[in-house]
Amino acid sequence: MSARVLAVDGGNTKTLAAVADADGRVIGTGRAGCGDIYGAESPDAALRAIADAVAAALGAGSVDAAVFSLAGADWPEDFEMLERELRARLGLPGVVIVVNDALGALRSGSPDWTGMSVVSGTHNAIGARHPDGRVFHLGWWPDGGGARDLGSGGLRAVYRAEMGLGPPTALTERALALYGAADPIALLYAFTRRGGLGQSGVDRFAAGVLDAADEGDAVAEAIVAGAGRVLGGQARASAARLDLPVAGSRVVLTGGVFGHPSDALADATMAELPGGVAVRHGPPPVVGAHLLGFDRLGLQVDPGALSQSLDEGGRSPWAASASTT
Repeated sequence: MSARVLAVDGGNTKTLAAVADADGRVIGTGRAGCGDIYGAESPDAALRAIADAVAAALGAGSVDAAVFSLAGADWPEDFEMLERELRARLGLPGVVIVVNDALGALRSGSPDWTGMSVVSGTHNAIGARHPDGRVFHLGWWPDGGGARDLGSGGLRAVYRAEMGLGPPTALTERALALYGAADPIALLYAFTRRGGLGQSGVDRFAAGVLDAADEGDAVAEAIVAGAGRVLGGQARASAARLDLPVAGSRVVLTGGVFGHPSDALADATMAELPGGVAVRHGPPPVVGAHLLGFDRLGLQVDPGALSQSLDEGGRSPWAASASTT
């Protein structure tokens, strides 16, 4: 039987699991909720979400390696706990690998797993890996550049414009239409009242901010440019920690926000990384987890075949998802 690898991409919006063989064929998939031990209501809830996704993907089959690329795999004690709990709860024999989701995402677009990754999903994940094997990532950056940051910035601009505290912006019309609000004060109420839309509702506005920026709205352009400076600066700082030259290094731009057709965020990010080689619209991050597993088994697998198998017939359980972190 061909070697099989279980790959899990666990983020705040969702957890994705897929089993694939060395021919690049995806055999089973699963999807569940938040798999981030910091973002879920408890670490146990995150572990249950991961287990649910894995159960759906595995069925009654077995695997030779399992790779978990997870938001929330941040500090040494996180890795120790995650590997111990996942191995025990899932009954996984053999190879079990846990990496931060920034590093799993890097492998999806870098054949030798070197360079930088910039993941913009619900939040952002940034990491780097030197050719000598050293890695750097932070789970907690002082500034953000994910969907929640773009959405929050857009909504703040709408409220400011309504109160005369900021310039008029096309974001107002977009926000009112998206959330079905009569005016910006009604929109503010929808978010801030008891039992209101809450933070997860903010993420939906990220696409509107990118659309408005592409159409030349100055306020939206400034929000996107600011997010790009944050992301690019974080990638540059990660590379510097490893003495990894930016020029000539791959920069894997991935996550749901970079999946938007707009080039504005990618361009702003790469402006902070002179000479970096942008890799965008490549295989999804879960493929990076697959490749790490096959790497450990000493097998070469075509990432394009894995991506095609995941998306074949539009049946991928994450095809319409907005973010990956």
